[in-house]
Amino acid sequence: MHTNKPHLALLLLTGLLLSGCAAAGAAGPTNTSQTPDSPVSSPTTSSAPAHHGGDAHKSTGTIKDGPSDAALMVCGDQPKDALTSILGLDAPPHTVNDWANNTFTCTYHLSAGNLVISVQEAADQPAALTYFEAMQALAKDAVTINGLANLGFPAYETPDGSAVFQKDNFILHVDATNLPANLGPDNITRNALAYQLSTTILECWIKHP
Repeated sequence: MHTNKPHLALLLLTGLLLSGCAAAGAAGPTNTSQTPDSPVSSPTTSSAPAHHGGDAHKSTGTIKDGPSDAALMVCGDQPKDALTSILGLDAPPHTVNDWANNTFTCTYHLSAGNLVISVQEAADQPAALTYFEAMQALAKDAVTINGLANLGFPAYETPDGSAVFQKDNFILHVDATNLPANLGPDNITRNALAYQLSTTILECWIKHP
């Protein structure tokens, strides 16, 4: 899959959509579930679909009390505004979120299906990179995102509409696999949508580390 040209075009759209980054309101997750401390574990192929690269919700270190402000941004105004604009929605989509095993998950309820954005928080950058590399190795038909399109971070995508980036101690996963192959008034592909939302969030993280 050749991805760089459409991705560079979408980077320009990202800049137009961003008008300041904020977390998902002041409230945190709408459903917070805590689990006992567990050892660091690697992805496995038995507990999640192949496009997830294994079980992306297992712990990568000591269980935290709650998500960081950066993680909360994936359910904030910028991704909602981007989705509303790209898909030509009449109103921002409804979302629900959850915190479990150091992973903040935001599910966007769209008429075409659910879009899921998750952020896994590892103990540090090396742990996050190790886990990211394991995810990529297990993901089916994963294609590395190279050049300017990855914004300087390790990244890959899968043909069925999933994009994964690793920055600092975060692993960002935008999963559009439950959506149709093409969406919105411009007939954007779900891969392009996953990439666009990833770069929108990453731009927020870069501006507000």
